[in-house]
Amino acid sequence: MSTGWRPDPSADLVRRLGKSPEELGATGGTDGCPDIWELSNGDFAVIGRDLTAAHQARLPEGASIVPSERLVVIPRATLLAAKADIPDA
Repeated sequence: MSTGWRPDPSADLVRRLGKSPEELGATGGTDGCPDIWELSNGDFAVIGRDLTAAHQARLPEGASIVPSERLVVIPRATLLAAKADIPDA
């Protein structure tokens, strides 16, 4: 039986996708830094605001959040700036 995908806690953040939060004007420099990073194992890390509690009860059918997961929200500009750096495969 497959246990599914498991994150690798030893993977390092190696490459920012898109622009820094400062370049996008998404932070005051000290109060949060929405960001997207490629990890050394090829996975991606998203730094954003935890809105799990706000969305948990109104997830669309087929979506779920298990206790070890969080729903993280980032600004639209952060993802759009990262688009060119996201591999096709």
